[in-house]
Amino acid sequence: MKTSVLDKNTRLVIVTKGKNLNERKKLDIVLRIIGLIFVYVFLICFAFFCLLPFYWMILTSLKFQDAQHYQIGNDFFIPFDEIAWSNYVKVFQVNGFDIPNLLINTLTVVILSTIGTFFITVFASFAFTRLQFKGRDAIFFIFLATMMVPTELFVTSNFITMYRLNLLDGRWQVYFATMAPFLVNVFYIYLLNENFKQIPNELYLASKVDGKNDWQYLWKVMVPIASPTLITIIILKVISGWNAYAWPKTIVLNDPAYAQITVGLRDFAEFYIGNGAERRELVTLQMAGTVIVTVPLLILFIIFRKFIMRGVGRAGIKG
Repeated sequence: MKTSVLDKNTRLVIVTKGKNLNERKKLDIVLRIIGLIFVYVFLICFAFFCLLPFYWMILTSLKFQDAQHYQIGNDFFIPFDEIAWSNYVKVFQVNGFDIPNLLINTLTVVILSTIGTFFITVFASFAFTRLQFKGRDAIFFIFLATMMVPTELFVTSNFITMYRLNLLDGRWQVYFATMAPFLVNVFYIYLLNENFKQIPNELYLASKVDGKNDWQYLWKVMVPIASPTLITIIILKVISGWNAYAWPKTIVLNDPAYAQITVGLRDFAEFYIGNGAERRELVTLQMAGTVIVTVPLLILFIIFRKFIMRGVGRAGIKG
């Protein structure tokens, strides 16, 4: 009899614990759902505030210029039957705002600076990762320390250097002066250096056994393995070069014929107001030009966003 009683009690205890486990699982599921809802609501709100300036830019670029339709800053929505697509045509007709020349200048600087930064970053990362020389770690530490110094502190010294090298007159001289101070990017070197460190040293020894030198090992082994990070560096460099404004506008540029697209957009007011235009007309056409300039970068980011995430992720993995 005692045994049967103990068995019944034991069964009751097991059933009770099973119920508690089910309740805890249900509670965990509910809490997880609530957490996901909170995260997605936060992300949606954050994305809304991030996209709001872009929406206002596109909205303003599609407004009519006369006062009978829309005033700048009013009407958060615009009827689809009254869209001023002609603003995108008028941008190309503004006297002095030579978009083809601005794009040629910008693409020239972006392509050359990207190529230069690519090779400098690859060679520097390879030297800090694979080559053994005295003071290597100290030099790399100094490189990293320069990231803590604001870029504005180098403006005066960079300008003096460009002036003494006579790089402020002439198209190609101005191109070189525009991109020279930014060819070396310590962050890119650090990012690629962390990626190169993950490559097993056995591959280097195996390449030596196969008779390959350091140059062949770099381009046939290390660069293909680190291609996601290199693509990330290229994309980031293209974006930064395309959006460059402060250095070329305020320091280097002395002739509008050598201006880049961002400088041209900033000087758009001088071109258009000089023709007797009102502020309302200026803003609509300037926003239309900004949309034209922004679209290529947006497409570039959408196409290569996976490479950017993969490259940054690979550089952050230790092992």
